[in-house]
Amino acid sequence: MGMTPVLEARGVRKVYRGGGGSLVEVLNQADLGVHRGEVVAIVGASGAGKSTLLHLLGALDEPTSGEVLLDGVSLVGLPPAGRDRIRNRQLGFVFQFHHLLREFSALENVMMPLRIGGWAAEPARSRAEEVLATVGLAGRMTHRPAQLSGGEQQRCAVARALVHDPRVLLADEPSGNLDHANSGMLHDMLIGLVRTLETALVVVTHNRALAERADRILLLDGGRLHPVRTAEAVP
Repeated sequence: MGMTPVLEARGVRKVYRGGGGSLVEVLNQADLGVHRGEVVAIVGASGAGKSTLLHLLGALDEPTSGEVLLDGVSLVGLPPAGRDRIRNRQLGFVFQFHHLLREFSALENVMMPLRIGGWAAEPARSRAEEVLATVGLAGRMTHRPAQLSGGEQQRCAVARALVHDPRVLLADEPSGNLDHANSGMLHDMLIGLVRTLETALVVVTHNRALAERADRILLLDGGRLHPVRTAEAVP
């Protein structure tokens, strides 16, 4: 594991304007450093700000103050085109719901980030086929999302997130919509892939079994991240 974090949050604060104009502080001086090949689980009560933090780490939103850095480069204050480029080429996202485009096949869904990023059709197809095979969907590539099971849909979403070999994979309750057996399979696949690819994984989860497999577990409470030894600390 390298000495310099691939993804870092420094003193991140996020304040929203609530009903009646009052200010609601979700994050307060949150600090985080994640290294290549490391799996970090973020746990905490509902409403603690876990998804907000993930959106800031993924350049989907900007902090009120503080910095988010990817490979030492600040993501704060970038023009929209610059943020879009970083999300497309260096970050991968997996959410609770797969967000696959229903009119496209599994193969076309996984090719999409590469095509948007400027890849020619044939190299994009070849790479998408390779990653789909890695997640066990070699025989399901021509199927549309509605023809896939819930577990297969989520594996397709993971393939789409990893197809461009991102520096960091950000996952928000990736198994939250799956049954116990499919959750276990997804966890095995996720952990195995990030270890093999040496991609950093930051996963927000209420699933204790997944959290326990991380290298570190951080509890988000009071707007800050606190290291904990076990997911039993989750409220």
